[in-house]
Amino acid sequence: MPSNSLRSFMTELEQCGELKRIATPINPKLEVTEISDRVLRSQGPALLFTQPTGQTMPILTNLLGSPLRIALALGRRTVKDLRELGEMLALFREPEPPRGFSDLWSHLGLMKDALKMSVHQVTRPVCQTHQLTGDDVDLGCLPIPTCWPGDAGPLITWGLTVTRGPLQERQNVGIYRQQVIGCNRLIMRWLPHRGGALDFQAWCRTHPHDPFPVAIAIGADPAMLIAAAIPIPDHFSEYAFAGLLRGARTEVAPCLSHSLSVPAQAEIVLEGFIQPGEVAAEGPFGDHTGYYDEPDLFPVVTLTRLTHRDHPIYHSTHTGRPPDEPSVLAAALNELFVPILKRQFPEIADFYLPPEACSYRMACVSIRKEYPGQARRIMFGIWSFLRQFLYTK
Repeated sequence: MPSNSLRSFMTELEQCGELKRIATPINPKLEVTEISDRVLRSQGPALLFTQPTGQTMPILTNLLGSPLRIALALGRRTVKDLRELGEMLALFREPEPPRGFSDLWSHLGLMKDALKMSVHQVTRPVCQTHQLTGDDVDLGCLPIPTCWPGDAGPLITWGLTVTRGPLQERQNVGIYRQQVIGCNRLIMRWLPHRGGALDFQAWCRTHPHDPFPVAIAIGADPAMLIAAAIPIPDHFSEYAFAGLLRGARTEVAPCLSHSLSVPAQAEIVLEGFIQPGEVAAEGPFGDHTGYYDEPDLFPVVTLTRLTHRDHPIYHSTHTGRPPDEPSVLAAALNELFVPILKRQFPEIADFYLPPEACSYRMACVSIRKEYPGQARRIMFGIWSFLRQFLYTK
């Protein structure tokens, strides 16, 4: 069964030689990224920098930077084993009724798995062991790396952003980069079609003068990280999806500043609000293309509370020309996603998102062609399957 916390997964990786500690003082500004990038490109282990310069909190990088570690994160031995998990997930998206009494037994396992989709509320979570509020909230206590020489400043890269729209019960968990612009202020860079941005847009229409609640969890368990990274339908909560991936219910804790919930085992949690209409110029930052993107206006998050575990670990990554951790993760999760896509379009033989196209800007699709115009039908079907395919060629 996959680990239920970041720390237990780190212990598992260290025991099999897939995590190494670096005790030499390393500067979070540029040096952490340079070392992490070099090790990832040589297919090396995850890294724990135990003495970041000027900080007391260790930095974890390259956690999901190899196919083996991604498979281990989901309780599997190899990436190919993820297709079996993908077939189970496909059944949840398009369930079939049992065809007879004998088939009913196979559906009982599916019903048992469905029970793992509900969350488990934790009243005294470890992620709230220590709390900073008001003027005491200071992002300077976190060893947030500056990744590339031309970057605008420190950047939170592996934060799980929790939001909820005004008309929805489900909470969305997405991964969006956040630029630090003050002790308690961040710029939230989410593209208009992403779940968090859609929740915020709906909030602005219904509550144009009220602050929008946001929570950011850093250092969640691996199943939660992967659930937030993979595109899933809008009505499906990442908390439920993580429960399926993990094989156990997701433990969540209520925030102390608003009604959102966060992963209870997270290392660090940032709670705050976005005031509709408050924006700031974000960037430039090095991106998946290998170039710096242009500055653009995005919402500003004002933090009201920072909580963390005893001796927290700061989890980070970097983006750049592939291979980088996001492209390695996308390639591995392709094995998870193909069965789901094939269930919707049975004539698809295989599907691939090349890392050279940022793992989303181009798709290669192999089909069993049976009639004229079939490729066109599949092309339009994939575009409409998930909003994330909007930019895919």
